[in-house]
Amino acid sequence: MIGYDQALTICRTDPEAAARMLCELSRELDALRKEVAALKAENAALRERVQTLEEQLAKDSHNSHLPAPKRLRQAGKPPSSDGLAKPKPKSLRPKSERPTGGQPGHPGHTLRRVEKPDRIVTHRVERCAGCGRSLAGQKPDRVERRQVHDLPEPKLEVTEHQAEVKTCPCGCVNRAAFPPEAAAPVQYGPRVKSVAVYLGEYQLLPFDRLAEIMRDLFACESFSEGTLANFKADCSRRLEPVEAAIRDLAAVAPVAGFDETGVRATGSLHWLHTVSTRLLTWYYAHKRRGCEAMDAAGILADYRGRAIHDFWKSYFDYDCDHALCNGHLLRELTFLWEEQEQAWAKDMIDHLLAIKEAVATARASGLTALSPADQERFLKDYERIVQAGYAQNPVTAPHSPKRRGRRKQSKARNLLDRFRDHPDSVLAFMRDFAVPFDNNQSERDLRMMKLRQKISGTFRSFQALVNFCRIRGYVSTARKNGLNALDALQRVFLGNPFVPAADTS
Repeated sequence: MIGYDQALTICRTDPEAAARMLCELSRELDALRKEVAALKAENAALRERVQTLEEQLAKDSHNSHLPAPKRLRQAGKPPSSDGLAKPKPKSLRPKSERPTGGQPGHPGHTLRRVEKPDRIVTHRVERCAGCGRSLAGQKPDRVERRQVHDLPEPKLEVTEHQAEVKTCPCGCVNRAAFPPEAAAPVQYGPRVKSVAVYLGEYQLLPFDRLAEIMRDLFACESFSEGTLANFKADCSRRLEPVEAAIRDLAAVAPVAGFDETGVRATGSLHWLHTVSTRLLTWYYAHKRRGCEAMDAAGILADYRGRAIHDFWKSYFDYDCDHALCNGHLLRELTFLWEEQEQAWAKDMIDHLLAIKEAVATARASGLTALSPADQERFLKDYERIVQAGYAQNPVTAPHSPKRRGRRKQSKARNLLDRFRDHPDSVLAFMRDFAVPFDNNQSERDLRMMKLRQKISGTFRSFQALVNFCRIRGYVSTARKNGLNALDALQRVFLGNPFVPAADTS
């Protein structure tokens, strides 16, 4: 390194050498500046990547709603992906002052004595336990009763149908008609069929376990996989008009939840769409997730009610009223608050839950919507929180004119844009109490579909997926209307399936 005095001497004695030295130093300085700029950019990119990976690792079912990632760069995990490291539950609901367990006035579900038992077993007193005298002929002073509720011994009952054949003197041969359930020389009856479909399509038992149960409980020794497939196909065929009726009712429901999830059939990804109300469940399977599938389903294109859904963009292509699922929004807000310390996110969580509590209180009082004054107050606080969020998340990098598409934004700004652009959809539940706070009904109706895939894997044919959707939608609808699932399936095979009433919501 050249000292000050040495540099001064060179400048005085050899100006040309000093100029050359300055030029060389200038070139080196420019090169170093470029290198530093490149290293800063690389460091920023690496820091951003590390933050993204840390955020993905921090996500679980309580702060994310997206499907499980196939690769680490895809964020979001369902509850089933939490694994053994499942975090301690963090409820957004405030603690109740009531103790756990049954509350005062709760009717309970104690096993109760019936007035007319199926069988009575009398235990007689033959001799005196004290002196040994015979008491066989003496009438009892009283009778004490105890009842044991148990299952009868499972047994396959065989009914033989015999149809008479008579020849008239005129030469005409007359044959009595067999009932519909006796269409072949030997077959299983409607109860066996309904139990098999119930265990397979509703309880989601894989075939080997289902066949074992049918053998062990009912002695159905010849029960094969082909037999079960025929039962399911027969049930699905009988339910075609019922499925159409459910679909037509869902299409005119004033409020309905819409959702979709991936499912594998014939070795490839398909999408299972659902339309759910308090009393209806309708499923539709398609190769696509977006508008192509929704148009083919034929509901949203002409729907004039309010559709509850997540922020999947395809839903907003349809001209109906919308309501966003606040359950999804709360999970995203929770992530921003816990992992990025976004203060506005915590304020928005508290605000949405406060509105939810106000709605519950007003509904208990018999109201159907919050008062205009309350709505205005809640809306102003909502807008204030959104503006505070923008102040905490300013735009950092200018949009490059060479880059096509939207400006890349942080998760916080993307969520803020959603709150800013869709206040009516976010707060629809406070203006109309028929609109739920979240889309949990649709998510519950889809959850068993994912469980079926985990248990039995892919559907071997698309028709098998269609049959599953049709049967499952029928059973779900029947249960929502207070019917027993097994009884509802038995009615299908008896030719009298349950059809929901027109007045549903």
